[in-house]
Amino acid sequence: MNVFIANINGATANLTPEESWHCHKVLRCKAGEQILIIDGLGAFYKGELVTANEKQCIAHIIEGPIYQQKRSYYLHLAIAPTKQIDRIEWMIEKAVEIGVDELSFLKCKNSERVSMKMDRIQKIVESAVKQSKQAFIPKVNPLEEFKKVINGVADIKLIGHCEEEVKVALKDIEFKDKIIIVLIGPEGDFAKDEIDIARTLGYKPLSLGNTRLRTETAGLYVVQALSILT
Repeated sequence: MNVFIANINGATANLTPEESWHCHKVLRCKAGEQILIIDGLGAFYKGELVTANEKQCIAHIIEGPIYQQKRSYYLHLAIAPTKQIDRIEWMIEKAVEIGVDELSFLKCKNSERVSMKMDRIQKIVESAVKQSKQAFIPKVNPLEEFKKVINGVADIKLIGHCEEEVKVALKDIEFKDKIIIVLIGPEGDFAKDEIDIARTLGYKPLSLGNTRLRTETAGLYVVQALSILT
């Protein structure tokens, strides 16, 4: 059964304009057909289309809400986008499928990419949510300066960098019922003063194994590791 994002109002589901177009124009759904609906906030519904055209699709709720089981932690991944945008887009898709709650994009001193098409990123996120049959759409923040992003509130603050120092391993951290923010730097790594600033704000250096990882690999490593460890 096809999955669509909709705004729920009582027993009525109004598919978003993009979803309405896809539902009717691409998938050729018609009134009377049943569809699976998510509200993006964690709830699934089953609906029956009562109106179906490329501008507006409306469904009557016949089942739901059924809530997606929440993870035992909240993961905020803040990562510097790669020069080749397709690499970070691939990571975003896979991270959402595995499980991430919030995504931020860092503009660092060594960043080679200083702009992103956020509407495209949002579409990738929503597509990954539907593909993996989840009901919660992660929060997506725009590309912002490093100093602004790292001021976010979290119970556990971690920064992955390549400098030599004693680092903490994910397996040694208790994540249950915690809000976690993890910073992953650009392909040229974080600048030393960025690492120093993060340290003064309570960020701990994070070990990502014994090999040097590409930016997108490091981001996905974190998402996958937390999924397995909790």
